[in-house]
Amino acid sequence: MVTVHRAHGLRFIIYTQDHEPAHVHVRGANGEARINLLDGRLMTNFGLSAPDLRRAVAEVALERLRLLAEWERIHG
Repeated sequence: MVTVHRAHGLRFIIYTQDHEPAHVHVRGANGEARINLLDGRLMTNFGLSAPDLRRAVAEVALERLRLLAEWERIHG
């Protein structure tokens, strides 16, 4: 598990033994969501609040290329 980004009180994480498609896990105070890095779509949400979810999706859109580069660095 590698924290690759932090913003708005959220941690953006890539697991080293994870699966395709390229995605990040976003952890907040009350939950976790997974967001696809290829299209920016929400994959799952387990308790992340609606405002945190909006922030997470927006942050992934802003940082998508850098996060994809991190996915490639970690997964080869």
